[in-house]
Amino acid sequence: MNALTRDLIKLVDMTEEMMKEKEQKEGAVHREKLHLMPPAGWLNDPNGLCQFNGIYHAFFQYSPFNAEGGVKMWGHYTSKDLIDWEYQGVKLYPDQPFDCHGVYSGSAFIEDDKMYVYYTGNVKLEDGDFDYINTGRESNTVLVVSEDGKTFGPKKELMRNVDYPSDLTCHVRDPKVWKEGDTYYMIQGARTKEDVGQALIFESKDKINWKFRSRVESEKPLGYMWECPDLFEIDGQQIMTCCPQGVDQKGYDYQNVYQCGYFPVEFDLKNKSYSFGKFQEFDKGFDIYATQTFADEAGRRILIGWMGIPDADYDNDATVAYDWIHALTMPRELEWKDGKILQHPLKEMKDLRKNAFTCELEAFTKWAPADCCFELRLDVEEAKNLELKLREDVTISWKDGLFTLSMGESGRGRKQRFAKVEELSDITIFSDTSAIEIFINNGETVLTTRVYSEHLEQKVELVSREVKGSVHGYELGSFEVEYKK
Repeated sequence: MNALTRDLIKLVDMTEEMMKEKEQKEGAVHREKLHLMPPAGWLNDPNGLCQFNGIYHAFFQYSPFNAEGGVKMWGHYTSKDLIDWEYQGVKLYPDQPFDCHGVYSGSAFIEDDKMYVYYTGNVKLEDGDFDYINTGRESNTVLVVSEDGKTFGPKKELMRNVDYPSDLTCHVRDPKVWKEGDTYYMIQGARTKEDVGQALIFESKDKINWKFRSRVESEKPLGYMWECPDLFEIDGQQIMTCCPQGVDQKGYDYQNVYQCGYFPVEFDLKNKSYSFGKFQEFDKGFDIYATQTFADEAGRRILIGWMGIPDADYDNDATVAYDWIHALTMPRELEWKDGKILQHPLKEMKDLRKNAFTCELEAFTKWAPADCCFELRLDVEEAKNLELKLREDVTISWKDGLFTLSMGESGRGRKQRFAKVEELSDITIFSDTSAIEIFINNGETVLTTRVYSEHLEQKVELVSREVKGSVHGYELGSFEVEYKK
Protein backbone atom coordinates (compact mmCIF):
# COMPACT_ATOMS: atom_id res chain seq x y z
CA MET A 1 0.00 0.00 0.00
CA ASN A 2 1.51 3.34 -1.00
CA ALA A 3 1.10 6.70 0.76
CA LEU A 4 -1.55 7.90 -1.68
CA THR A 5 -3.70 4.82 -0.99
CA ARG A 6 -3.42 5.34 2.77
CA ASP A 7 -4.47 8.99 2.45
CA LEU A 8 -7.39 8.15 0.16
CA ILE A 9 -8.62 5.52 2.60
CA LYS A 10 -8.62 8.08 5.41
CA LEU A 11 -10.35 10.73 3.30
CA VAL A 12 -13.06 8.32 2.11
CA ASP A 13 -13.73 7.11 5.66
CA MET A 14 -13.99 10.71 6.92
CA THR A 15 -16.33 11.71 4.08
CA GLU A 16 -18.64 8.72 4.55
CA GLU A 17 -18.77 9.24 8.33
CA MET A 18 -19.62 12.94 7.84
CA MET A 19 -22.44 11.92 5.47
CA LYS A 20 -23.78 9.43 8.01
CA GLU A 21 -23.82 12.08 10.73
CA LYS A 22 -25.46 14.60 8.42
CA GLU A 23 -28.27 12.22 7.51
CA GLN A 24 -28.87 11.35 11.15
CA LYS A 25 -29.23 15.05 11.87
CA GLU A 26 -31.09 16.30 8.78
CA GLY A 27 -32.81 13.15 7.49
CA ALA A 28 -32.10 11.05 4.41
CA VAL A 29 -34.23 12.96 1.90
CA HIS A 30 -34.92 11.06 -1.36
CA ARG A 31 -32.78 8.11 -0.23
CA GLU A 32 -33.84 4.94 -2.05
CA LYS A 33 -35.12 1.86 -0.25
CA LEU A 34 -35.14 -0.61 -3.16
CA HIS A 35 -32.01 0.49 -5.03
CA LEU A 36 -28.33 0.52 -4.16
CA MET A 37 -26.91 4.02 -3.75
CA PRO A 38 -23.58 5.66 -2.89
CA PRO A 39 -22.84 6.19 0.81
CA ALA A 40 -21.82 9.74 -0.18
CA GLY A 41 -21.13 11.75 -3.31
CA TRP A 42 -21.45 10.37 -6.83
CA LEU A 43 -22.24 6.90 -8.22
CA ASN A 44 -22.29 5.80 -11.83
CA ASP A 45 -21.51 2.55 -13.71
CA PRO A 46 -22.05 -0.87 -12.09
CA ASN A 47 -18.84 -2.87 -12.38
CA GLY A 48 -17.47 -6.32 -11.62
CA LEU A 49 -20.92 -7.89 -11.26
CA CYS A 50 -20.63 -11.53 -10.32
CA GLN A 51 -21.48 -14.28 -7.87
CA PHE A 52 -18.35 -15.63 -6.21
CA ASN A 53 -18.53 -18.60 -3.82
CA GLY A 54 -22.23 -17.94 -3.23
CA ILE A 55 -21.87 -14.21 -2.61
CA TYR A 56 -23.17 -11.58 -5.04
CA HIS A 57 -20.82 -8.68 -5.71
CA ALA A 58 -21.81 -5.27 -7.06
CA PHE A 59 -18.96 -2.83 -7.51
CA PHE A 60 -19.67 0.67 -8.76
CA GLN A 61 -17.83 3.75 -9.95
CA TYR A 62 -17.73 6.11 -7.02
CA SER A 63 -16.65 9.71 -6.33
CA PRO A 64 -17.34 10.17 -2.61
CA PHE A 65 -15.87 13.68 -2.31
CA ASN A 66 -18.18 15.48 -4.75
CA ALA A 67 -21.82 14.83 -5.68
CA GLU A 68 -21.18 16.48 -9.05
CA GLY A 69 -18.46 14.00 -10.02
CA GLY A 70 -14.72 13.73 -9.62
CA VAL A 71 -11.95 11.15 -9.58
CA LYS A 72 -13.43 7.67 -9.79
CA MET A 73 -12.78 4.67 -7.56
CA TRP A 74 -14.73 1.44 -7.01
CA GLY A 75 -17.17 1.11 -4.13
CA HIS A 76 -18.39 -2.38 -3.24
CA TYR A 77 -21.63 -4.02 -2.08
CA THR A 78 -22.10 -7.73 -1.33
CA SER A 79 -25.20 -9.85 -0.73
CA LYS A 80 -26.18 -13.45 -0.12
CA ASP A 81 -29.69 -13.03 -1.52
CA LEU A 82 -29.86 -9.78 -3.60
CA ILE A 83 -32.08 -8.27 -0.90
CA ASP A 84 -29.87 -7.77 2.15
CA TRP A 85 -26.65 -5.93 1.27
CA GLU A 86 -23.42 -5.07 3.05
CA TYR A 87 -21.30 -2.11 2.05
CA GLN A 88 -17.68 -3.27 1.98
CA GLY A 89 -16.08 0.12 1.37
CA VAL A 90 -13.84 1.21 -1.48
CA LYS A 91 -11.80 -1.63 -2.96
CA LEU A 92 -9.95 -0.03 -5.87
CA TYR A 93 -8.38 3.42 -5.57
CA PRO A 94 -6.82 5.58 -8.32
CA ASP A 95 -3.36 5.22 -6.84
CA GLN A 96 -1.07 4.17 -9.71
CA PRO A 97 0.44 6.12 -12.62
CA PHE A 98 -1.71 4.12 -15.05
CA ASP A 99 -5.07 4.85 -13.30
CA CYS A 100 -4.38 8.11 -11.43
CA HIS A 101 -7.38 9.95 -12.90
CA GLY A 102 -9.88 7.21 -12.33
CA VAL A 103 -10.57 3.52 -11.90
CA TYR A 104 -12.98 3.33 -14.81
CA SER A 105 -15.42 0.59 -15.76
CA GLY A 106 -14.64 -3.10 -15.97
CA SER A 107 -15.76 -6.62 -15.16
CA ALA A 108 -15.05 -9.67 -13.01
CA PHE A 109 -14.11 -13.10 -14.33
CA ILE A 110 -14.31 -16.06 -11.92
CA GLU A 111 -12.00 -19.07 -12.29
CA ASP A 112 -10.18 -21.45 -9.95
CA ASP A 113 -11.66 -19.82 -6.83
CA LYS A 114 -10.25 -16.45 -7.81
CA MET A 115 -11.86 -13.21 -8.93
CA TYR A 116 -10.02 -11.58 -11.83
CA VAL A 117 -11.06 -7.94 -12.16
CA TYR A 118 -10.28 -6.12 -15.42
CA TYR A 119 -10.85 -2.38 -15.71
CA THR A 120 -9.80 0.74 -17.59
CA GLY A 121 -7.22 2.92 -15.88
CA ASN A 122 -7.91 6.51 -16.90
CA VAL A 123 -5.18 9.13 -17.23
CA LYS A 124 -5.77 12.69 -18.46
CA LEU A 125 -2.67 14.67 -19.34
CA GLU A 126 -2.70 18.34 -18.36
CA ASP A 127 0.41 20.01 -19.79
CA GLY A 128 -0.62 20.57 -23.38
CA ASP A 129 -3.36 21.63 -25.80
CA PHE A 130 -5.41 18.43 -25.83
CA ASP A 131 -8.89 17.61 -27.14
CA TYR A 132 -9.00 14.42 -24.95
CA ILE A 133 -10.39 12.50 -27.90
CA ASN A 134 -7.37 12.05 -30.15
CA THR A 135 -4.83 13.45 -27.73
CA GLY A 136 -4.30 13.89 -24.00
CA ARG A 137 -5.85 10.71 -22.64
CA GLU A 138 -4.54 7.28 -21.72
CA SER A 139 -6.88 4.30 -21.56
CA ASN A 140 -4.98 1.48 -19.88
CA THR A 141 -6.30 -2.06 -19.39
CA VAL A 142 -5.55 -3.21 -15.85
CA LEU A 143 -5.88 -6.52 -13.95
CA VAL A 144 -6.17 -7.06 -10.21
CA VAL A 145 -6.91 -10.43 -8.54
CA SER A 146 -8.75 -11.39 -5.35
CA GLU A 147 -8.95 -14.77 -3.63
CA ASP A 148 -11.79 -13.79 -1.26
CA GLY A 149 -13.69 -11.04 -3.09
CA LYS A 150 -12.72 -8.46 -0.48
CA THR A 151 -8.96 -8.03 -0.58
CA PHE A 152 -7.05 -7.47 -3.80
CA GLY A 153 -3.47 -8.08 -4.82
CA PRO A 154 -1.20 -5.73 -6.76
CA LYS A 155 -2.43 -4.12 -9.95
CA LYS A 156 -0.92 -5.14 -13.27
CA GLU A 157 -1.06 -2.97 -16.38
CA LEU A 158 -1.86 -5.24 -19.34
CA MET A 159 -2.38 -2.93 -22.33
CA ARG A 160 -1.94 0.73 -23.24
CA ASN A 161 -3.15 2.82 -26.18
CA VAL A 162 -0.20 1.68 -28.32
CA ASP A 163 -1.52 -1.88 -28.01
CA TYR A 164 -4.83 -0.97 -29.69
CA PRO A 165 -5.33 -0.46 -33.45
CA SER A 166 -3.75 2.78 -34.70
CA ASP A 167 -6.93 4.12 -36.34
CA LEU A 168 -8.66 4.50 -32.96
CA THR A 169 -8.97 7.57 -30.80
CA CYS A 170 -7.86 7.55 -27.17
CA HIS A 171 -11.31 6.24 -26.26
CA VAL A 172 -10.94 2.49 -25.68
CA ARG A 173 -12.44 1.17 -22.45
CA ASP A 174 -14.70 -1.08 -20.38
CA PRO A 175 -13.20 -4.59 -20.71
CA LYS A 176 -15.45 -7.64 -20.31
CA VAL A 177 -13.78 -11.09 -20.21
CA TRP A 178 -15.05 -14.64 -20.82
CA LYS A 179 -13.66 -18.02 -21.85
CA GLU A 180 -14.41 -20.38 -24.72
CA GLY A 181 -12.52 -23.68 -24.84
CA ASP A 182 -8.94 -23.01 -23.82
CA THR A 183 -8.98 -19.36 -24.94
CA TYR A 184 -9.90 -16.22 -23.02
CA TYR A 185 -11.58 -13.37 -24.84
CA MET A 186 -12.00 -9.71 -23.96
CA ILE A 187 -14.36 -7.19 -25.55
CA GLN A 188 -13.84 -3.44 -25.22
CA GLY A 189 -15.70 -0.41 -26.53
CA ALA A 190 -13.99 2.01 -28.92
CA ARG A 191 -14.25 5.15 -31.04
CA THR A 192 -12.42 5.41 -34.37
CA LYS A 193 -10.76 8.56 -35.68
CA GLU A 194 -13.61 8.66 -38.21
CA ASP A 195 -16.07 8.83 -35.28
CA VAL A 196 -17.54 5.36 -35.69
CA GLY A 197 -18.47 3.31 -32.63
CA GLN A 198 -17.30 -0.29 -32.55
CA ALA A 199 -16.09 -3.07 -30.25
CA LEU A 200 -12.69 -4.72 -30.11
CA ILE A 201 -11.99 -8.41 -29.45
CA PHE A 202 -8.74 -9.50 -27.78
CA GLU A 203 -7.60 -13.03 -26.94
CA SER A 204 -5.28 -14.63 -24.40
CA LYS A 205 -4.15 -18.06 -23.23
CA ASP A 206 -3.27 -17.00 -19.69
CA LYS A 207 -5.57 -14.04 -18.80
CA ILE A 208 -2.51 -11.75 -18.68
CA ASN A 209 -0.92 -11.52 -22.14
CA TRP A 210 -3.49 -10.24 -24.62
CA LYS A 211 -3.33 -9.66 -28.35
CA PHE A 212 -5.79 -7.88 -30.62
CA ARG A 213 -7.89 -10.30 -32.64
CA SER A 214 -10.57 -8.39 -34.51
CA ARG A 215 -13.01 -5.54 -34.44
CA VAL A 216 -16.77 -5.77 -34.72
CA GLU A 217 -19.25 -3.13 -35.81
CA SER A 218 -22.77 -2.90 -37.17
CA GLU A 219 -23.36 -2.87 -40.93
CA LYS A 220 -24.30 0.81 -40.74
CA PRO A 221 -22.57 3.06 -38.17
CA LEU A 222 -24.50 3.46 -34.93
CA GLY A 223 -23.05 6.44 -33.11
CA TYR A 224 -19.46 7.53 -32.59
CA MET A 225 -18.61 5.50 -29.44
CA TRP A 226 -19.74 2.17 -28.00
CA GLU A 227 -19.39 2.05 -24.21
CA CYS A 228 -19.80 -0.91 -21.86
CA PRO A 229 -19.92 -3.76 -24.44
CA ASP A 230 -20.86 -7.25 -23.34
CA LEU A 231 -21.14 -10.54 -25.23
CA PHE A 232 -23.05 -13.55 -23.93
CA GLU A 233 -25.55 -16.25 -24.86
CA ILE A 234 -29.06 -16.50 -23.44
CA ASP A 235 -31.59 -19.21 -24.25
CA GLY A 236 -29.55 -20.23 -27.28
CA GLN A 237 -29.20 -16.74 -28.71
CA GLN A 238 -25.96 -14.77 -28.80
CA ILE A 239 -26.35 -11.19 -27.61
CA MET A 240 -24.04 -8.22 -27.73
CA THR A 241 -24.94 -5.26 -25.54
CA CYS A 242 -23.45 -1.78 -25.66
CA CYS A 243 -24.21 1.88 -25.03
CA PRO A 244 -23.87 3.84 -28.28
CA GLN A 245 -23.17 7.56 -28.04
CA GLY A 246 -24.11 9.96 -30.83
CA VAL A 247 -27.29 8.32 -32.15
CA ASP A 248 -30.02 10.69 -33.34
CA GLN A 249 -33.63 10.22 -32.26
CA LYS A 250 -35.88 8.47 -34.77
CA GLY A 251 -39.56 8.67 -33.91
CA TYR A 252 -39.95 6.99 -30.52
CA ASP A 253 -36.52 5.36 -30.73
CA TYR A 254 -33.37 6.81 -29.15
CA GLN A 255 -35.13 9.47 -27.08
CA ASN A 256 -32.22 9.85 -24.65
CA VAL A 257 -28.95 11.69 -25.23
CA TYR A 258 -27.09 8.33 -25.14
CA GLN A 259 -28.55 4.89 -25.77
CA CYS A 260 -28.45 1.55 -24.03
CA GLY A 261 -29.40 -1.73 -25.70
CA TYR A 262 -28.40 -4.89 -27.56
CA PHE A 263 -27.89 -6.59 -30.90
CA PRO A 264 -28.89 -10.20 -31.55
CA VAL A 265 -25.68 -11.50 -33.10
CA GLU A 266 -23.98 -14.53 -34.58
CA PHE A 267 -20.34 -14.61 -33.48
CA ASP A 268 -17.83 -17.12 -34.78
CA LEU A 269 -14.73 -16.11 -32.88
CA LYS A 270 -12.58 -18.83 -34.41
CA ASN A 271 -13.24 -17.69 -37.98
CA LYS A 272 -13.71 -14.00 -37.15
CA SER A 273 -17.23 -14.02 -38.56
CA TYR A 274 -19.82 -11.64 -37.10
CA SER A 275 -23.42 -10.94 -38.06
CA PHE A 276 -25.56 -8.25 -36.42
CA GLY A 277 -29.33 -8.09 -36.06
CA LYS A 278 -31.27 -4.89 -35.37
CA PHE A 279 -30.25 -2.85 -32.33
CA GLN A 280 -32.97 -2.81 -29.66
CA GLU A 281 -33.14 -0.54 -26.62
CA PHE A 282 -33.29 -2.02 -23.14
CA ASP A 283 -35.38 0.79 -21.72
CA LYS A 284 -37.60 3.61 -22.97
CA GLY A 285 -37.38 5.67 -19.78
CA PHE A 286 -35.23 8.62 -18.78
CA ASP A 287 -32.64 7.07 -16.51
CA ILE A 288 -30.64 4.00 -17.49
CA TYR A 289 -27.14 3.61 -18.89
CA ALA A 290 -23.95 1.53 -18.61
CA THR A 291 -25.76 -1.78 -18.19
CA GLN A 292 -23.74 -4.85 -17.26
CA THR A 293 -24.86 -8.48 -17.04
CA PHE A 294 -23.56 -11.59 -15.34
CA ALA A 295 -24.60 -15.22 -14.95
CA ASP A 296 -25.23 -16.29 -11.36
CA GLU A 297 -24.64 -19.78 -9.99
CA ALA A 298 -28.26 -20.71 -10.77
CA GLY A 299 -27.66 -19.90 -14.44
CA ARG A 300 -29.73 -16.73 -14.50
CA ARG A 301 -28.53 -13.88 -16.71
CA ILE A 302 -28.93 -10.78 -14.50
CA LEU A 303 -28.70 -7.15 -15.62
CA ILE A 304 -28.00 -4.07 -13.50
CA GLY A 305 -27.71 -0.57 -14.90
CA TRP A 306 -26.76 2.89 -13.77
CA MET A 307 -30.01 4.72 -12.97
CA GLY A 308 -28.70 7.90 -14.49
CA ILE A 309 -27.33 9.15 -17.78
CA PRO A 310 -24.50 11.55 -18.60
CA ASP A 311 -25.07 14.90 -20.35
CA ALA A 312 -28.87 14.75 -20.03
CA ASP A 313 -30.89 17.98 -20.20
CA TYR A 314 -32.64 17.21 -16.90
CA ASP A 315 -31.13 17.09 -13.44
CA ASN A 316 -30.88 15.35 -10.08
CA ASP A 317 -30.15 18.49 -8.09
CA ALA A 318 -32.74 17.49 -5.50
CA THR A 319 -30.22 14.96 -4.18
CA VAL A 320 -27.05 16.95 -4.89
CA ALA A 321 -28.34 19.35 -2.23
CA TYR A 322 -27.86 16.47 0.23
CA ASP A 323 -24.36 15.60 -1.05
CA TRP A 324 -25.17 12.45 -3.03
CA ILE A 325 -26.40 11.51 -6.47
CA HIS A 326 -27.53 8.50 -8.53
CA ALA A 327 -28.35 4.85 -7.85
CA LEU A 328 -28.30 1.44 -9.53
CA THR A 329 -31.38 -0.14 -11.06
CA MET A 330 -32.96 -3.13 -9.39
CA PRO A 331 -31.37 -6.36 -10.69
CA ARG A 332 -33.37 -7.80 -13.60
CA GLU A 333 -33.42 -11.36 -14.94
CA LEU A 334 -33.18 -11.60 -18.73
CA GLU A 335 -35.03 -14.01 -21.00
CA TRP A 336 -34.84 -14.42 -24.78
CA LYS A 337 -38.25 -15.02 -26.36
CA ASP A 338 -39.78 -14.40 -29.79
CA GLY A 339 -36.85 -12.40 -31.07
CA LYS A 340 -36.38 -10.04 -28.15
CA ILE A 341 -35.05 -9.82 -24.60
CA LEU A 342 -37.61 -9.79 -21.82
CA GLN A 343 -36.64 -8.21 -18.49
CA HIS A 344 -38.17 -9.50 -15.26
CA PRO A 345 -37.95 -8.24 -11.68
CA LEU A 346 -36.11 -10.85 -9.65
CA LYS A 347 -38.27 -13.38 -7.79
CA GLU A 348 -36.39 -12.37 -4.63
CA MET A 349 -38.30 -9.08 -4.64
CA LYS A 350 -41.40 -11.00 -3.54
CA ASP A 351 -39.77 -11.40 -0.12
CA LEU A 352 -40.29 -7.67 0.45
CA ARG A 353 -44.06 -7.79 -0.05
CA LYS A 354 -46.50 -6.97 2.73
CA ASN A 355 -50.10 -5.72 3.15
CA ALA A 356 -51.34 -7.16 -0.15
CA PHE A 357 -54.59 -6.15 -1.80
CA THR A 358 -56.41 -7.22 -4.96
CA CYS A 359 -59.56 -6.20 -6.80
CA GLU A 360 -61.11 -5.99 -10.23
CA LEU A 361 -59.41 -3.38 -12.37
CA GLU A 362 -62.66 -1.75 -13.40
CA ALA A 363 -63.57 -1.30 -9.73
CA PHE A 364 -60.18 0.15 -8.76
CA THR A 365 -60.15 3.86 -7.97
CA LYS A 366 -57.49 4.82 -5.44
CA TRP A 367 -54.88 3.10 -3.30
CA ALA A 368 -52.86 4.79 -0.59
CA PRO A 369 -49.88 2.69 0.49
CA ALA A 370 -48.11 3.72 3.67
CA ASP A 371 -45.36 5.39 1.65
CA CYS A 372 -44.24 5.47 -1.96
CA CYS A 373 -42.46 2.07 -1.88
CA PHE A 374 -44.83 -0.39 -3.50
CA GLU A 375 -45.34 -2.95 -6.25
CA LEU A 376 -48.46 -2.70 -8.38
CA ARG A 377 -49.49 -5.15 -11.10
CA LEU A 378 -52.31 -4.61 -13.56
CA ASP A 379 -53.49 -7.70 -15.48
CA VAL A 380 -55.42 -6.31 -18.42
CA GLU A 381 -58.13 -8.31 -20.18
CA GLU A 382 -59.56 -5.46 -22.22
CA ALA A 383 -58.42 -1.87 -22.61
CA LYS A 384 -59.39 0.99 -24.89
CA ASN A 385 -57.81 3.70 -22.84
CA LEU A 386 -55.83 3.47 -19.60
CA GLU A 387 -54.47 6.28 -17.47
CA LEU A 388 -52.94 5.78 -14.03
CA LYS A 389 -51.63 8.47 -11.72
CA LEU A 390 -48.60 7.26 -9.73
CA ARG A 391 -47.63 10.48 -7.96
CA GLU A 392 -49.37 13.81 -7.79
CA ASP A 393 -47.79 14.82 -11.11
CA VAL A 394 -46.59 11.53 -12.64
CA THR A 395 -48.90 9.50 -14.85
CA ILE A 396 -48.70 6.57 -17.23
CA SER A 397 -51.19 6.05 -20.03
CA TRP A 398 -51.90 3.74 -22.94
CA LYS A 399 -54.10 4.46 -25.93
CA ASP A 400 -54.08 3.48 -29.61
CA GLY A 401 -50.91 1.44 -29.29
CA LEU A 402 -48.85 4.13 -27.55
CA PHE A 403 -47.63 4.00 -23.96
CA THR A 404 -46.72 7.35 -22.40
CA LEU A 405 -44.85 8.26 -19.23
CA SER A 406 -45.57 11.87 -18.28
CA MET A 407 -43.68 13.75 -15.58
CA GLY A 408 -44.55 17.01 -13.87
CA GLU A 409 -42.45 19.28 -11.69
CA SER A 410 -41.10 16.30 -9.76
CA GLY A 411 -39.40 15.14 -12.96
CA ARG A 412 -36.81 17.92 -12.62
CA GLY A 413 -36.87 18.60 -16.36
CA ARG A 414 -38.01 15.13 -17.40
CA LYS A 415 -41.15 15.55 -19.47
CA GLN A 416 -42.42 12.60 -21.51
CA ARG A 417 -41.19 9.30 -22.86
CA PHE A 418 -43.08 7.14 -25.35
CA ALA A 419 -43.08 3.47 -26.33
CA LYS A 420 -45.00 1.62 -29.02
CA VAL A 421 -47.09 -1.08 -27.33
CA GLU A 422 -49.60 -2.49 -29.81
CA GLU A 423 -51.51 -4.68 -27.35
CA LEU A 424 -51.55 -4.31 -23.58
CA SER A 425 -51.66 -7.41 -21.37
CA ASP A 426 -50.01 -6.37 -18.10
CA ILE A 427 -48.11 -3.61 -16.33
CA THR A 428 -45.92 -4.08 -13.24
CA ILE A 429 -44.70 -1.00 -11.40
CA PHE A 430 -42.02 -0.77 -8.72
CA SER A 431 -42.10 2.58 -6.96
CA ASP A 432 -39.31 3.76 -4.67
CA THR A 433 -38.63 6.98 -2.81
CA SER A 434 -37.17 8.71 -5.86
CA ALA A 435 -37.36 6.10 -8.61
CA ILE A 436 -39.96 4.24 -10.66
CA GLU A 437 -39.40 1.12 -12.81
CA ILE A 438 -42.23 0.02 -15.12
CA PHE A 439 -42.40 -3.41 -16.82
CA ILE A 440 -44.98 -3.84 -19.62
CA ASN A 441 -46.21 -7.07 -21.24
CA ASN A 442 -44.04 -9.48 -19.24
CA GLY A 443 -41.02 -7.23 -19.57
CA GLU A 444 -41.11 -6.67 -23.34
CA THR A 445 -40.99 -2.91 -22.71
CA VAL A 446 -39.43 -1.21 -19.69
CA LEU A 447 -39.30 2.41 -18.57
CA THR A 448 -37.07 3.66 -15.75
CA THR A 449 -37.08 7.14 -14.26
CA ARG A 450 -35.94 9.15 -11.28
CA VAL A 451 -38.63 11.28 -9.62
CA TYR A 452 -38.46 13.81 -6.79
CA SER A 453 -41.90 14.19 -5.24
CA GLU A 454 -42.45 16.77 -2.54
CA HIS A 455 -44.92 14.51 -0.73
CA LEU A 456 -43.98 10.84 -0.35
CA GLU A 457 -47.38 9.63 0.85
CA GLN A 458 -49.03 9.47 -2.53
CA LYS A 459 -52.32 8.01 -3.71
CA VAL A 460 -52.27 5.77 -6.77
CA GLU A 461 -55.33 6.62 -8.83
CA LEU A 462 -56.86 5.01 -11.92
CA VAL A 463 -58.16 7.88 -14.04
CA SER A 464 -59.44 6.02 -17.11
CA ARG A 465 -62.41 3.64 -16.71
CA GLU A 466 -62.16 1.92 -20.15
CA VAL A 467 -60.41 -1.18 -18.84
CA LYS A 468 -61.17 -4.68 -17.57
CA GLY A 469 -58.96 -7.03 -15.60
CA SER A 470 -57.50 -7.25 -12.12
CA VAL A 471 -55.08 -5.30 -9.97
CA HIS A 472 -52.70 -6.56 -7.28
CA GLY A 473 -50.82 -4.25 -4.94
CA TYR A 474 -48.16 -4.75 -2.29
CA GLU A 475 -46.41 -2.40 0.02
CA LEU A 476 -42.70 -3.18 -0.03
CA GLY A 477 -40.16 -3.35 2.73
CA SER A 478 -36.74 -1.92 1.98
CA PHE A 479 -33.40 -3.48 1.12
CA GLU A 480 -31.43 -4.05 4.30
CA VAL A 481 -28.14 -2.24 3.78
CA GLU A 482 -25.42 -2.60 6.41
CA TYR A 483 -22.43 -0.30 6.28
CA LYS A 484 -19.54 -2.38 7.57
CA LYS A 485 -15.98 -2.22 6.29
